[in-house]
Amino acid sequence: MGAWALDLLIWGGVAAILIYSFGPVDLKNLSKLVTNAGNTQAITAGLLHPDFADWRLYVSKMWETVQIALWGTFLAVILAVPLGLLAARNIAPFWIVTPIRWVMNLLRSVPDLVIGLLFVVAVGLGPLAGVLAIALNTAGVLAKLFSEAVESIDKGPVEGVRATGASKLHEIVWGVIPQVAPLWTSFALYRFESNSRSATVLGLIGAGGIGQLLFDYMNAFNYTAVGAVVIIVIIAVTLIDMLSQAMRKRLL
Repeated sequence: MGAWALDLLIWGGVAAILIYSFGPVDLKNLSKLVTNAGNTQAITAGLLHPDFADWRLYVSKMWETVQIALWGTFLAVILAVPLGLLAARNIAPFWIVTPIRWVMNLLRSVPDLVIGLLFVVAVGLGPLAGVLAIALNTAGVLAKLFSEAVESIDKGPVEGVRATGASKLHEIVWGVIPQVAPLWTSFALYRFESNSRSATVLGLIGAGGIGQLLFDYMNAFNYTAVGAVVIIVIIAVTLIDMLSQAMRKRLL
């Protein structure tokens, strides 16, 4: 009876929040999708007739976006490895784990766009701001995943290394890292996939890449060029996803 009442309270609360938030999220204007059909048709017509006249520029900017995502992910992994080890309860003491987890929560909670804006102010417009924004946000995500992987390892290899009189560092290098390395690599590859999309969005704030080009075309109402850019992005992200999946299958 108690469990049933708790379930009812939880799901009833979710239903109440959905009903209450109907107005604040402006769902009452959903009908505008039909009443403003003329505007939608104009955009759709442009998207369905993409203009690839500047395809070399589109490909170049997409390649820049991929490089932003690649470097952002690489720097994130470098940050996440020590953070993940220090945040694992079976590796580090409580007084280290707690503040490290606070730092990880902070990195994850601040959106990419906000971090990107800060770096645009700090280092100026361009891809460097995008790289740094992706690196910090992704480091928080990967550090959490890395620490959870460490906490789920088999203690046997670690105890075997410890029995030889090895130091704590040797326990981590020979007992922990070999167990988590494939999973860590899989996590990093998945985040690279996500960052390829995130890097596109960061271009909207001037952080380089094809997103900046997309934003300019949207402001100019050049929907045929927007359609071409969107197709380039879809093709690139799809290829990255396929490559990443193939690499992850070989690891696991």
